[in-house]
Amino acid sequence: MEPDLFTAAAEERQEKDPAASPLAVRMRPRTLDEVVGQQHLLKPGSPLRRLVGGGGGPAGPSSVILWGPPGTGKTTLAYVVSKATDKRFVELSAITAGVKEVRAVIDGARRAAGGFGKETVLFLDEIHRFSKAQQDSLLPAVENRWVTLIAATTENPYFSVISPLLSRSLLLTLEPLTDDDICGLLKRALTDERGLNNAVTLPEETEDHLLRIAGGDARRALTALEAAAGAALDQGETEIGLQTLERTVDRAAVKYDRDGDQHYDVASALIKSIRGSDVDAALHYLARMIEAGEDPRFIARRLMISASEDIGLADPNALPIAVAAAHAVAMIGFPEAALTLSHATIALALAPKSNAATTAIGAAMEDVRKGLAGPVPAHLRDGHYKGAAKLGHAQGYVYPHDLPEGIAPQQYAPDALKDREYYTPTRHGTEARYADAVEWTRKHLGRKRS
Repeated sequence: MEPDLFTAAAEERQEKDPAASPLAVRMRPRTLDEVVGQQHLLKPGSPLRRLVGGGGGPAGPSSVILWGPPGTGKTTLAYVVSKATDKRFVELSAITAGVKEVRAVIDGARRAAGGFGKETVLFLDEIHRFSKAQQDSLLPAVENRWVTLIAATTENPYFSVISPLLSRSLLLTLEPLTDDDICGLLKRALTDERGLNNAVTLPEETEDHLLRIAGGDARRALTALEAAAGAALDQGETEIGLQTLERTVDRAAVKYDRDGDQHYDVASALIKSIRGSDVDAALHYLARMIEAGEDPRFIARRLMISASEDIGLADPNALPIAVAAAHAVAMIGFPEAALTLSHATIALALAPKSNAATTAIGAAMEDVRKGLAGPVPAHLRDGHYKGAAKLGHAQGYVYPHDLPEGIAPQQYAPDALKDREYYTPTRHGTEARYADAVEWTRKHLGRKRS
């Protein structure tokens, strides 16, 4: 039997007994206008609109690769296309399919096109699980438009999809759903006859916890809602209480307002625990932020700041670790991002500490604000343009690389600041080496101590 996204038998069963299908399945949008979020991909004339509209001619719809976190609507968009288009629609999963199945679909597409003039749309889920050879097998069909490919992936396609297939498709990036997106979806599921049909209500505090649990994943939100609604109805209740939801999902509600005091207080406690080298306290506050559904990118930004503000050159590896964590978090998201944030938090908490970089730039900026600037010394000015020499620019400049020690004892700062010292290194960790270096260089520059 040719694979199909939703078989006719399953659809007939769902119509007769809606409860036979999970709430997340029952609430799948039937049209693009019902899709929650991803409005940047649904504008008039967009590739997805053209696929649904069945546009053809010399500039037919392009194959697309949908890239985004779980629960953001990749399968939903494919489902909408399957329901709206008059094209032949085939679904494969890279988890179970191989080259044999791909070739069978392509052969069927060529027969359908030649015999019935019927175009084929192929939805391939989890394309990143296909090997290079398996992805290669798609190329002739996509290039010759024997099939219009809709491929879905949660992995970065620049790493997981072969370049020839990327170049023959449009890459569409799905954004994480916002709390407002998820909230709208929950309200629809509560009232829609396909959903819970007003059987239960969802108080605000329960809704807030449900949004934190969801973490931008629509499927997770609807699954939790369905479980909690079932538990409430079994108890003869028409309101989903917070305790009912907590018991159902086995996850306590963390008191944390992402827009209020707790947001800033817990973030402050995280950074101060790192500054104080208390790794266990830092991990506690990190866990609270994660469990409360804090944006992982916000946490990563705070860690990058801490790496320079509180560690600096005492451990030069701290900032690269924090930056790498931020990049990883942006690529993988929760739940796996918790591991990366833990990695960075532990490294920063246990690193030797120095705020010398912080105080150095602060002192330098304070002098600038006070007006202690003055003209750049003439020998340091640009001398690469005609007439610069007549102005005395770059005259008398000593090139440090021409000297045995690589340091030229000449004035670099403006006159008003020539003896000012901003950087006062500690002897913590690696910064001890910088302390020796700055002492040596200042001595050889002939600087007078301020």
